[in-house]
Amino acid sequence: MAEAGLNQKENVLNDEALFENEDQDFEFDEGGLELAAKEELTREGGDGPAPFRSGAITPDGLIDEDFEAEIGTPSLNNYFQDDEETDEEFQDIAEHKILEVAGDDLYGRKVIVFAACKLPPSAQIDHQRLLEYMKHVLDQYVENDYVIVYFHFGLTSKNKPKLTWLIQIYRELDRKYKKNLKALYIVHPTNFIRILWNLFKPFIRSVKFGRKIMYVNYLHELKEHLHFDQLVVPPLVLQHDAKLVASNKPKYPYGQDSSDAGTLPTQQYGVSLQHIKSHYGCVIPPAVQQTVDYLRQNALDVEGIFRRSANAVQLKAVQKKFNHGERVDFAVEGDEHIPAVALKIFLRDLQEPLLTFDLYQPVLRLHTVEDERRVAEVRRMLHEELPEDNYQILKFIVQLLTEVVDHSAINKMNSSNLAIVFGPNLLWPKGQASLSSMGYLNNFARFLIDNYSQVFDR
Repeated sequence: MAEAGLNQKENVLNDEALFENEDQDFEFDEGGLELAAKEELTREGGDGPAPFRSGAITPDGLIDEDFEAEIGTPSLNNYFQDDEETDEEFQDIAEHKILEVAGDDLYGRKVIVFAACKLPPSAQIDHQRLLEYMKHVLDQYVENDYVIVYFHFGLTSKNKPKLTWLIQIYRELDRKYKKNLKALYIVHPTNFIRILWNLFKPFIRSVKFGRKIMYVNYLHELKEHLHFDQLVVPPLVLQHDAKLVASNKPKYPYGQDSSDAGTLPTQQYGVSLQHIKSHYGCVIPPAVQQTVDYLRQNALDVEGIFRRSANAVQLKAVQKKFNHGERVDFAVEGDEHIPAVALKIFLRDLQEPLLTFDLYQPVLRLHTVEDERRVAEVRRMLHEELPEDNYQILKFIVQLLTEVVDHSAINKMNSSNLAIVFGPNLLWPKGQASLSSMGYLNNFARFLIDNYSQVFDR
């Protein structure tokens, strides 16, 4: 046993030497950009952790894990309290924008983006502090289902971290971080990833974790799973992807029939509220009315409601029915999380957020308003600046959320938990929301829930 341990340690040291050799640029720089999503990496392993998957992927097998009884309570600041102390603590790391939050994916899960090309030269960054910053960011979201998008292009011999640091990341990001990670998309993988996978096999005990890691060879493959327009893709990554597409000429994964030749008159997802009202003749969209009604009658005591994901195939079928003007019988679906996620997706898919782009900056500035004036200012904003239809839909949804909170002793979803889920789905900017702004959006959602009677009663 001791000899085996020494051999393993020796192997790790040899592997680290490979990383430290400045002549070994083949897997980092532009000359080593051969796609690696093939051969060993795409085969199912007969023993040990399963290799990564690649190509067209669906999260169906990734979202059926058991929900933890103790989901915890995320820490939110008091309403609109400035988070300057935390920002200042990691300002030297955050300013590089290596890590960003990009809203939710198509299944209602938070999207965390890591861009390797934004890593500064190793001599200019403290990787230990980077790890602490990563944990600080993830701590805000790991109690919910979430996904990570890793843009690999741009990792070079100058900015690559040590192998020991990568091993430290895997060990320190323990089950707390891994249990609700539903997918890790590795964009533009190279042979370096294959080397890493082989090196990490001795340390990875979880087959389930290995199956969460997926290759994405071209940016357009992300569109099947993410709101691509929410991702602020680094220019270097965009340029690299364009070169790959021009060189390899991949087949675009969506057929002619996938677009349905434009927007349907009955469509509800991915359109404007005006489009829905013009066809159905009602202020509350049928998708919202039906999901809220079902949840109110059947799901107030469901643990983790709005926090868990749902089966992707069923979700797509539900969206298709709503888009064709059909009524959905959620009792037949057999899962209360399906209408919950369908409601979140409806909000996120709107062409303009329910709270409108115009209210984004005013909401961010609310932390500067005195406490005693805050309720009055929020009432004024919603009554005077929000379109009447948007106001009525918002009130309808927030009322349901207050009822969920009333049952929080059973469902474990208090206003803080719901705020983290709904904040980014009620309001977002035209570009990508910064990490600092996400806190304000969440706090605003929590404020609406906790002060419902004061804010919405005219």
